[in-house]
Amino acid sequence: MQGLGILGKWLHNPNIWHLNRHSVSKALIIGLFWMSIPVPSQMIASAIFAVIFRANLPISVALVWISNPLTMGPIFYFNYLVGAYILGQDATEDLAFELSWHWVVNVLGDLWIPLYLGSAVVGLVLGLMSYLIVKFLWRFHVIKNWKARKNTLS
Repeated sequence: MQGLGILGKWLHNPNIWHLNRHSVSKALIIGLFWMSIPVPSQMIASAIFAVIFRANLPISVALVWISNPLTMGPIFYFNYLVGAYILGQDATEDLAFELSWHWVVNVLGDLWIPLYLGSAVVGLVLGLMSYLIVKFLWRFHVIKNWKARKNTLS
């Protein structure tokens, strides 16, 4: 990692590479949040946040690939519906893409606010739920192992 220069000091942090309850749960919230946001370079954003918050870097980046070219349409449409619901707007039934200035100005202008609001809400809800579930299950597993070990020693 010497060739990475300035980034080397951050990439040497063991928490971004090891699997522990804290780094994995933080990786889930980061990866699932950025998976839900329709921006280019989701992987870069996820990696930056993983390094900043000392989350598991490979898991954070890998989770972004849940939204891939096959799944982006349904995911982002659902996010749009959630955003439209929150804003109290009628969801546009006809979202046919058209490569024209008129479509960009008139249709996309109406879609981006509910899309990004819904994406942020869905990403936060998915991330927080997975964070809490992993924290609980990991702790439950550790307690169960400690009790089993205690019983074998008794």
